[in-house]
Amino acid sequence: MERDNHQEGEAEGVKICDPPSESNPPADTLATSLSLLGNHMFPDPVERNDSATVNKEEPADSLPSVDTAEEQSQDADLDSNQVTKLEAEETENLGHSDVSSQSQSSEDAAADNGQGDSGEFVVTMLAKAKLEEQGIGVKGRSSPLLEAGTQESPAFISHRDEDVTADSWRQHRKHVFVLSEAGKPIYSRYGSEEALSSTMGVMMALVSFVQSGDNIIRSVYSEGHTVVFLQKGPLVLVCVSSSRQSERQLRGELLYVYYQIISMLTQASISRIFEHKKNYDLRRLLAGSEKILDGLLNLVDSDPSFLLAAVHCLPIASSLRDSLSQILQKAITPNLVFSILIANNQLLTIIQEKTVIEDARLEPADVHLLLNLIGASSAFQAGEIWTPICLPLFNPDCYFYAYISYLDPPECTVCLLLLSTDKEAFYAVAECKRKIEEAMVAQNSLSLIAKVQSYSVSQVGVSDLRHFMYKPFDVPDNYRQLTQFTSPEMEAPYSSEEEKMRLLDLYRYMHSRIHSTSRPLKLIYHVAERETLLAWVTSKFELYTCFSPLVTKACAITAITKLLRWIKKEEDRLFIRYPPKYSTTPNPSKSSRGGKSDQQDSTDNGFLSLL
Repeated sequence: MERDNHQEGEAEGVKICDPPSESNPPADTLATSLSLLGNHMFPDPVERNDSATVNKEEPADSLPSVDTAEEQSQDADLDSNQVTKLEAEETENLGHSDVSSQSQSSEDAAADNGQGDSGEFVVTMLAKAKLEEQGIGVKGRSSPLLEAGTQESPAFISHRDEDVTADSWRQHRKHVFVLSEAGKPIYSRYGSEEALSSTMGVMMALVSFVQSGDNIIRSVYSEGHTVVFLQKGPLVLVCVSSSRQSERQLRGELLYVYYQIISMLTQASISRIFEHKKNYDLRRLLAGSEKILDGLLNLVDSDPSFLLAAVHCLPIASSLRDSLSQILQKAITPNLVFSILIANNQLLTIIQEKTVIEDARLEPADVHLLLNLIGASSAFQAGEIWTPICLPLFNPDCYFYAYISYLDPPECTVCLLLLSTDKEAFYAVAECKRKIEEAMVAQNSLSLIAKVQSYSVSQVGVSDLRHFMYKPFDVPDNYRQLTQFTSPEMEAPYSSEEEKMRLLDLYRYMHSRIHSTSRPLKLIYHVAERETLLAWVTSKFELYTCFSPLVTKACAITAITKLLRWIKKEEDRLFIRYPPKYSTTPNPSKSSRGGKSDQQDSTDNGFLSLL
């Protein structure tokens, strides 16, 4: 079985062995730390070795199947039960902008007291913040994210109150922890942070121990589990997974969690808070956001768009998509940057301000965060929402101001999202929504959207094809469009949640092989126990297909040729080929991309009032 190394830019492995020296820490200490971590996380303690070895190699992916590829090699099995991967690299320079002592003192005081002020735009910091809301949230109602934080589902409550000493807690497929450099717990996917404070302390001790040797810990392998570490500024994120996902994929999921936190607080605010007070408890600012982070991790597990780093577009007739785009183009106001129409958590259309798009593009990860925010709570269906939100990949230090409103109550399947750089533009943007709503009613657009459904794989007309995921690359870069993908509904034999997850795991395995940093492949034919898969990457597309188990490689390639013809024929329906643009102001990107702004120097983000 061929193995992949998913680490990028990794330094030579550092071997730690006896006897210890000043420049070489004792192996016993590292082994003891690993054992402590194992005792906290795994049903069986991590076995301690007499000599702890730090190595670059990853364990081989083991799937009960026959696997053939264009490139084949045989790698030796790992002898040890666990491998700690260290990377010798210098601490990253975050390069945050300097702020004046007066500004920093006022911001830190606001953080410590749970309050802040930004002129007329006074907002709250999440559900637990004790500020008076002024113009944020639903007009005439309490803040919807306050409702999201208090009206928790029974399943959500049970996860928070789960006994961390029980076997059921240890047997979860994937744990995610967020803590500060001081070891303060910030978030745990399962169980309360207070009950896990000692576990997170061991994690931080292991991170600090490795850093003392001028290294960075990346991952720990134990029998049946992979532990991945990611340090971003003052935050440390840890994933403990029993799945077959690669280290690179797990690190990507941790990045999404980090980006979701940044979207609520901004990177600059978090950095300034911890520069002033390293042991600050960030839960004071994030209280109530657990539901959003839980929802994100559930989406990451079940939605392939995160794996492909692409946005799933709802397949509709190109004439309907064009008419919706024209409606959005006619309803604009100064400083309006993005107008996005969403249906059933899929993208209908998006129009973009010309000047901003010339400066930077909207990345799929930012759209994923927006979709997760909208779907995190039914409270968004209550009315018109006006809230600041940071798009981490667009600019991690500034806010946009998002207007969120459903157009088809009470069904609430079609959502309008308008992003502005002007915090005082609520009424102007609300007027845009009114114009859009009137035009859509006049053209009967909502009823047409309601009739749209995702397509079945049987419509492709390829025998033995069960499912596929297709991601095109052949759009000119000057259009600055979102990376998109298409896939049909999962049907029998993948109707149950268990079977859907099993197929997604196979796709993740193929993806890790295709994108291996040590030996990337272009074509993989993989025979699994119950199906046959073929993955193919070219300069124009990335394709993953699933066939019935008896399909040969030649038949699969022939079927793919028919599939590509069908996709080419239907591409105007499946994708937003050339997103329309508009112009509202001479330079609307000034406040969203500038180096310093009033938004950037403020920690009182109104987005958090919605939690």
